[in-house]
Amino acid sequence: MIESKPPGGLPGIENKPSAAGTRVDASPAVEKSWNTVRNPDVPRFLALFIFVLLGAGISSLAFPASPPIGRGVLPGGLLGFLAWLFYDGWQARRLLDWLGRLQKSSAALAATPLPARLPHFWREIAERMERLLRQQQRALQKQRLLTENLVDALQASPNGVIMLDAARGIEWMNLSASRHFGLDERHDVGQAITHLIRDPVFVACLASRDFANSINSIVLTSPCSNAHRPLRLSLRLCPYGADRLLLLSQDITQIEQAEAMRRDFIANVSHELRTPLTVLAGFVETLQTLPLGEDQRQDYLARMERHALRMQTLVADLLVLSRLEDSPPPGLAPWTPAHTLLAACAAEARALSELLARETKTKTHRLHFPETHGLGEIAGNAQELQSAFINLVGNAIRHTPPGSRVDVLWQNNADGSATFAVRDDGPGIAPEHLPRITERFYRVDSGLSRESGGTGLGLSIVKHVLQRHGATLDIDSAPGQGACFSATFPAARVRAQAALPPGAGPREA
Repeated sequence: MIESKPPGGLPGIENKPSAAGTRVDASPAVEKSWNTVRNPDVPRFLALFIFVLLGAGISSLAFPASPPIGRGVLPGGLLGFLAWLFYDGWQARRLLDWLGRLQKSSAALAATPLPARLPHFWREIAERMERLLRQQQRALQKQRLLTENLVDALQASPNGVIMLDAARGIEWMNLSASRHFGLDERHDVGQAITHLIRDPVFVACLASRDFANSINSIVLTSPCSNAHRPLRLSLRLCPYGADRLLLLSQDITQIEQAEAMRRDFIANVSHELRTPLTVLAGFVETLQTLPLGEDQRQDYLARMERHALRMQTLVADLLVLSRLEDSPPPGLAPWTPAHTLLAACAAEARALSELLARETKTKTHRLHFPETHGLGEIAGNAQELQSAFINLVGNAIRHTPPGSRVDVLWQNNADGSATFAVRDDGPGIAPEHLPRITERFYRVDSGLSRESGGTGLGLSIVKHVLQRHGATLDIDSAPGQGACFSATFPAARVRAQAALPPGAGPREA
């Protein structure tokens, strides 16, 4: 159970547990006493008659003179009546002592049995009181359990709950409210809420008492918010009871961040598509309205093809990202030889380097890949892994000058993990760009990326693929010192390659 001060629970409700966790159910002996047939003791009025008769008889024997009623019977009967009162009062006192023991000790009724050999009248009273006390204990225990469950539920809630009295002082708060507003239950309970939450809009709404219409629009920054952990809260006030209020707070930081990401994503996609569409529309209009020579016409068509290919690539990358986010993570099968993935990556990298060299009429990159034997196998989705590897190598080729060196490495680590790394000798990346470099459409040099055919989604795809395979991405770079992107896969997804039978070729994914 989550503890909070006040430790017992909600204000105004005593939440004291029963002693030693004893059950409130009575023992079998007590149960039997409730169902017992009539007590064989002499009824109370008959006992009174016997006491008076005995007193009168004893008195008449002690004083045999006449008249007997005047001298012996009447005083004896009176003494018998007094003796009966004493006896009856003593039984009542025993019952009161039993009730006193119950009141002083918090033990269950079963631990405090009824006084022995009570007359029928007093036993009937005691048993009825015992039944009433047992019912009361059951009701209190039920209320106590309901209160404890309610407090536990409120403490487990991710939303903050603060109970305010008629003076708008804090009566109780749960742990989430303490975290949302930086409050301390030991010191802040009893404080006015406006002394602790001083947002002008909130204070004005609290003073206006228009809780149904205005409070829905209150969104404020938590006093605990900082640059490393921003915290935005949505507040709602709910009246209840005698002029009391329930202040509810909800952490909407992730909701606002997701909304901001959605807006940025739509804006980025619109921007990425607007440029090639504008160029295509201009070329189409030119071809339709102006007489062009064959060479100029072919040049325009080639440019249109490049922009159409760029939009096609962008849409394909967006579909890949959508599939990665919606599909379940891959399991520990099938196993794909690492050399198969690296061979496909090498072919794609050389083709991209030659394409860029032809378009820019410059040198191709110097690509170096590891030896293909003894690399082991990796578990997961081979298509996703190949896409991540090609995106890392393609990113190095696009963002380094022509003729630069790009090294692709594969290392089996001592702890059983494996690292795929791409290192280049390009211009490097400034430190301020590293935390955001895997965001969608984030570019260090947007002009260079677009000219080389990049969509701004490659590293985002890499991040999602590695996360789905339990891998980590490390980026080591500095301006003028190149960059190294390392993807480390856990030992559970890496194993030594199984021996192949004689004459068998390498296994494909």
